[in-house]
Amino acid sequence: MPAPSPFDPASCLSQATRRHFFSRCAVGLGGIALASMFGDRKLLGATTPAGGGSPLVNPMAPHPGHFPARAKNVIYLFMAGGPSQLELFDYKPKLIELNGQPVPASLIEGKRFAFMDSSHGTKLLGTRRAFQQHGRSGAWVSDLFPHTAKIVDDITLVHSCAANLFNHAPAKLFMNTGSGQFGRPSMGSWVTYGLGSESQNLPGFVVLQSGPRGPRGGAVNWGSGFLPTSFQGVPLRGNGDPILNLATPAGVSAARQRQTIDAIRDLNLQRAVETGDAEIHTRIAAYEMASRMQSSAPELIDLKGESEATLKLYGIEKDTPSFARNCLLARRLVERGSRFVQLYHTNWDSHGGPGENLQSDFEKVCREVDQGQAALVQDLKARGLLKDTLVVWGGEFGRTPMGENRDTTGRNHHIDAFTMWFAGGGTKPGISIGETDELGFSPVADRAHVHDIHATIMHLLGLDHKKLTFRFQGRDFRLTDVHGELLTKLLA
Repeated sequence: MPAPSPFDPASCLSQATRRHFFSRCAVGLGGIALASMFGDRKLLGATTPAGGGSPLVNPMAPHPGHFPARAKNVIYLFMAGGPSQLELFDYKPKLIELNGQPVPASLIEGKRFAFMDSSHGTKLLGTRRAFQQHGRSGAWVSDLFPHTAKIVDDITLVHSCAANLFNHAPAKLFMNTGSGQFGRPSMGSWVTYGLGSESQNLPGFVVLQSGPRGPRGGAVNWGSGFLPTSFQGVPLRGNGDPILNLATPAGVSAARQRQTIDAIRDLNLQRAVETGDAEIHTRIAAYEMASRMQSSAPELIDLKGESEATLKLYGIEKDTPSFARNCLLARRLVERGSRFVQLYHTNWDSHGGPGENLQSDFEKVCREVDQGQAALVQDLKARGLLKDTLVVWGGEFGRTPMGENRDTTGRNHHIDAFTMWFAGGGTKPGISIGETDELGFSPVADRAHVHDIHATIMHLLGLDHKKLTFRFQGRDFRLTDVHGELLTKLLA
């Protein structure tokens, strides 16, 4: 018998199963029902338990975590390049006393550094900065951070942070995703996947950048990896058009644009019914968000409504992009419901040499962030937002206690001990956690590994880092992999 023609209706129907029939019936009852529910906006607010998969149409719809949260939002101030803790927060009189002496062999035996030839055989380097104790907590802060010194009673300093990778791009990736491998979701993506966002008109995960260039590694630091792309970070520009090509083209009316978006939505809905592809839901939500952002994004970056006192507090110069301006935008974003806001500022790579010495170059980058980061904490506190907003400050690693063999003074990358600070969002203010040895080389108390930091941030947001998982390629992945312990001393 000859094979039936693929165009023969009888043969097609005879081979079609009930499942095939309903899956292909995009304009039938299934498609009509889905389009009707979308039109009533019933699916736009669809929710899902933390880690239980994306909502059908609006992946960013807010939903509860695993337990009551202490923080609702995160502002992560990322100092890209690895700021030297020994010039800022980790005061080491013994290191100053031993300045210029050989490094004890026991410290560097078996250790690897980013630049081996410029670190082995070099000498100890004591800081030249003046340190003082500040606030009721008596925290040590150098003269490079006079504004930050004023908020020490509102922040928690963690001196014993540790990471795994000592080169910039993989270390940034590790700090942001918990892995040095490409393709893993960033922390902001995990958070929005687990909780969604309260903002209807702005992205749930926003990235702001300042400094002479972007961070090494680029967009993978805020990528969504194997999570749906709805959860990736959205970079916004601090002035001009927040997103290029967001404005409606000349000659296109609002009504015409709305018709276009509705037509694209209807086509995507039909395809979604046919395939069940979650990425189609992402595209539907992206079109709707882009439409709303045409008015909300310009309003966000327009600071005319901010008082002169606020602009002065942050040290913002009119119409000038800066880290300080991004700090104010971060406050405005969390006010409008964005869940995770990350600020990247470069360049903290202080090896010595042109543009990277620990004297004038390091002083410049410290001045660029000091007033803005202190003002952010003060402003959030004054507005009653600090209790619900977790502020995180730090880089991908720290700096060695010895200098480098360079033309000018600098320090190499150091993953064994560096300082981060936290404010608000359920953290315990006005204390210092962790301690390093007398040379600042290794933690001697309360070591805080990156996985522990991630677990604690998730906990403050009401998420159990062991339960927030996503199945990919046959395995349940999580931000902390198989690691992570809570830093209980950090919790209020």
